[in-house]
Amino acid sequence: MTPSRFFRLATVSAAASLAGCSFIPTYERPTAPVADHYSTLAGTTADSSGRIAAEIAWQDFFQDARLKRLIELSLQNNRDLRVAVLSIEQTRAQLRLRQADQLPTVNAGITGTRGPVASGAITSTYSAGLSVTSYELDFFGRVRALSEAAQAQLLGTEEARRTVQISLIASVANTYLTMLADDELLRVTRETVTTRQESLRLTQLKFDNEVVSQLDLSLAQSLLEGAKASTAQAQRQRAQDENALVLLVGQSLPGDLPAGLPVTAQGLVPDLPAGVPSDLLTRRPDVRQAEQQLLANNANIGAARAAFFPRITLTGSAGVVSSDLDKLFSDGTSAWTFAPQLLLPIFDAGRNQANLESAKVARDIAVAQYEKAIQTGFREVSDALAGRATLTEQLRAQNAQLAAEQTRMRLTDLRFKNGAASAFEVLDAQRSLFGVQQAAVQVQVQQVQNLVTLYKVLGGGWD
Repeated sequence: MTPSRFFRLATVSAAASLAGCSFIPTYERPTAPVADHYSTLAGTTADSSGRIAAEIAWQDFFQDARLKRLIELSLQNNRDLRVAVLSIEQTRAQLRLRQADQLPTVNAGITGTRGPVASGAITSTYSAGLSVTSYELDFFGRVRALSEAAQAQLLGTEEARRTVQISLIASVANTYLTMLADDELLRVTRETVTTRQESLRLTQLKFDNEVVSQLDLSLAQSLLEGAKASTAQAQRQRAQDENALVLLVGQSLPGDLPAGLPVTAQGLVPDLPAGVPSDLLTRRPDVRQAEQQLLANNANIGAARAAFFPRITLTGSAGVVSSDLDKLFSDGTSAWTFAPQLLLPIFDAGRNQANLESAKVARDIAVAQYEKAIQTGFREVSDALAGRATLTEQLRAQNAQLAAEQTRMRLTDLRFKNGAASAFEVLDAQRSLFGVQQAAVQVQVQQVQNLVTLYKVLGGGWD
């Protein structure tokens, strides 16, 4: 057989293998194990005609120039995102390996042997040519099923990268907002320390003149030390949150960052439409990743089933042979070998059956993980929608309470200076105002962070 005829035969064999049957089970997407709509409290008041989160680029969602710059740096330097990107490249290489198994591997080689014959003479034999070694004719789709599994795994790693990016952007934003709240709390505590130092000075003066009791003086001292403790706590929390932001960004924070906006002026999109729970199947990359893993395990079942059937492999070579190395390519004689092999499993101690059962269990596990991903997404969206529905009213009430406490503090201090109120009343008003100020800052940042979280859980931030 000439080399050209040999490779024509290999081509025909490859085409036959591509037309082979497949034992991969027909895929049916599992029914989403969640309700058809979100709860009444979580129901969105957003205009259903608004843009969905997955269609809004993070550059359009965030308005703070300082925050945008931090997100840009994190996308460039964050190590978790870098690992996710490299995982895609690794999985893509593994896919190429599986795809290469569907085609014959052709090698070129030159061999030589030299040794005695029965007459005692020394003979030499040299050969050169092309060879194909153990190429499997994929009549039953085993190799193709493994390739499909690798393809699904590649798509899954790409979705995993999107999931990491979404989480990274939301984490950077929420940590940045927490730092803004830390700065505001630190300002409030420092002002409170100043106010309580003045109160202690006045109380001490009145105590020295026997106008107030030791109880009033002790209370003033206690409140001052409590404010100092709160200041130290706020300073520590601010430093720790900055360290967390540095880790997310992947480098030290630059000194030339643009000016930022306060928490109350972030300008985030407040009316993101949530849609229905079934939208999570296409909007959230973590759900799509779980489905790709399910498809990969489904394909592995096909490969495990194909292992019960004969495996046909081809080994062959075509080239020239000569007893004289110098004349190998001029006067050499053409030669070829063709060695097909068929292996039919008869007894394997249950190995193939165990492998099939393992593949089926892995598929069932992937189904459970896919359903869990949907349920987790449903819960996260419901929580974020519930926050959006209630935090606005909570913040309104908190601000109203703050205004009332500020008025109470002003009037009580005025009455105290005119001798109509006791030192205890003033100190009690200071303590109440400080607590309400802290609560107001916390609710302000919670409301903005909830919008960031809603954007994340609805699938925004990966485009």
